[in-house]
Amino acid sequence: MCGRFTLVTDPERLKQVFDISDIGNYQFEAQYNIAPTQMVATVLYNSEAEKRHFQLLRWGLIPSWAKDSKMGARMINARAETLAEKPSFRSAFKRRRCLVVADGFYEWKKLETKKQPYYFQLQNKQPFAFAGLWEEWQSPEDEKIASCTIITTNANELLQPIHNRMPVILQQSDYEQWLDPKLQETELLQELLQPLKSENMTMTAVSIRVNNPKNNSSECIKPEREKN
Repeated sequence: MCGRFTLVTDPERLKQVFDISDIGNYQFEAQYNIAPTQMVATVLYNSEAEKRHFQLLRWGLIPSWAKDSKMGARMINARAETLAEKPSFRSAFKRRRCLVVADGFYEWKKLETKKQPYYFQLQNKQPFAFAGLWEEWQSPEDEKIASCTIITTNANELLQPIHNRMPVILQQSDYEQWLDPKLQETELLQELLQPLKSENMTMTAVSIRVNNPKNNSSECIKPEREKN
């Protein structure tokens, strides 16, 4: 799964990586401990303008048919294998796909007395994109919330000792296809949702400070010797 991640990359670098001309009104602040229900940086494609744009979405997808927004807290992840079947995700899988922007994520290993957090990044330490879906929900009182979920798949060899699932990290060459709203063939889309190869990633044991979502500093990613 994916329950916490980071985004500390400079906005100008993000513009280059994700081919965005305007960062918009996004007020950049380094985020070392992004947690569910918080606002997260995403990239969407605007068909009319024919370009990508940057948008903040609430992490935890609220289906358009949900009775209330509380459902989003349970929908932070979506399994790649069942996207085309699940009522909560199948429409968004065809028509409302996004890139969730990150530069690292956390996973926890169960030990005898506690859970040890690990921090995962690309080998080149560059920002990347989780495959995501987004939705817009409107309450009976006309409150509108745009939200998203992160797609997960089977863990690669690096993550397997820690957890059996991992977020889908898209290849940069696949961004255009993933964002294309005209592409609605689920079989083709499923082919993009593969585990990133282990040799492209790094894993570091880090401080248990990240266990508390209130902690948001570089101390969260500080390397720490694993304690049994």
